[in-house]
Amino acid sequence: MRLKVLGIALLQSALAQSPSIDSLRQAVVANPDDYVAHFNLGYAYSLGGNDAEAVAEYQKVLTLHPAVYEAELNMGTSLLRLNKFAEAEAAFRAALSAKAESAAAEEGLGRALAREDRLSEAEPHYRKAAALDPTYKNSLFDLETIYEAHHHANEAMAILREFPADPAAQERLGALLLEAGVPAEAAGHLEFAVTQSPTTANRFELAQAYAKVKRLDKAEPLAAQVVAAAPDDDEARMFYGRVLRDQRKFQDAAVQFQAVIGHQPQSAQAWNELAGVELVSEQFQPAIAAFQRLRELGAEKPGDMFFRATAHDHLHQVKEALDNYNRFLNASKGAFPDQEFQARQRIIILERESGKR
Repeated sequence: MRLKVLGIALLQSALAQSPSIDSLRQAVVANPDDYVAHFNLGYAYSLGGNDAEAVAEYQKVLTLHPAVYEAELNMGTSLLRLNKFAEAEAAFRAALSAKAESAAAEEGLGRALAREDRLSEAEPHYRKAAALDPTYKNSLFDLETIYEAHHHANEAMAILREFPADPAAQERLGALLLEAGVPAEAAGHLEFAVTQSPTTANRFELAQAYAKVKRLDKAEPLAAQVVAAAPDDDEARMFYGRVLRDQRKFQDAAVQFQAVIGHQPQSAQAWNELAGVELVSEQFQPAIAAFQRLRELGAEKPGDMFFRATAHDHLHQVKEALDNYNRFLNASKGAFPDQEFQARQRIIILERESGKR
C-alpha cells in the first residue's frame, strides 16, 4: 500500500500546513488508529532531527498499515542517522518491495550497506539509483568517501573519473594520484581544478605534483602563491624553500627556512635545511651556527658533523675542524666511506699544518 494523502514530494508542504508538532501529537491522540496522523508526526520529528521518535512513529504507521512505501523509506533514513545500519538496510529493502523502481530507496540501501562495510554490495544500489534518476549520481561521492576511508584508492579514483567536469572531484582525484605515486597524471587533473576553481589547497597539490616531475619552474610560482596566502603554513614554506634550494636559489631558500624557524625554533628539519643552503652558498659562519643549533637540539647526525667540519675548514678554524672531523669518524663507523676518506685526509693535512705553526 502507498500513502494516498502524503506522497514523498508533498510531505514537506503538507507539514508546513500543520501549525506545530503539538498539534500533530494532538491529532495522534485524537485518532490513534490514523496511520496518516502518525506518519505526519514521524515526518515532523524527522525534520526536527528527533530520529528516534520518528522511527517509533513510522513503526506505528507500519503496524497499522503494512508496506507503506513512504514510511519504510523515511524510517530507513532516520535509522541511518541513528547509525542503525542493519535496521536501515531492512527498511530500505522493504521500501523497494513496496516500490521496486525507487531511486531514493536504492540510494538509501546503498548507503546502509556501505556503512556495514559491504562495499561491493553497496555500489550497484548507488548506480541503480543514478540510473533511475540522474540527480542521484552525485550520491556516488558518498561511496567514494567510504572507499577512501577503507583504503580502496583504485575504486575511489574510478568514481572520481566519472566527474571530469567537476573541479572538486578532479582535485581529489589529483591528490589521490599524487599519493599513489603518479604525479604526471595527477598534474593534469590538478591543473583543471586550479583553472576552474583555484584554492590554496589545490595550488599546493599542483605545485607538489610539478616538483615530483622535476618541473620546478612551474612549482615555484604556485608555491609562492601558497605561502603568500598562508604565511603561517610551515609545511608550505618548507616545500617552497626546497623548490628554491633545488633551483640553486640558496639565499631565497634560506629566507623560507628562517621563517619556519621563527615559528618553530625547535624544528630540527628547518635548521638542517638552513644549514645546508648556507653551506652550499658558502655562508660558512651562518652554516656553523645552524649546525650548532642542531647539536643543541640533540638532532645532529654524522653527516652534519662532517659538513660542519668542512665549514670550519674553509674558515681555517683548525681546532674546530679537527674536532668535528674526528667526531664524524667516531659516529660514522663505516656508513659514509667517501666522506670518511676525505675526513682522514683532511685530519692528516690539518695536523701537519698545525704542527708547523
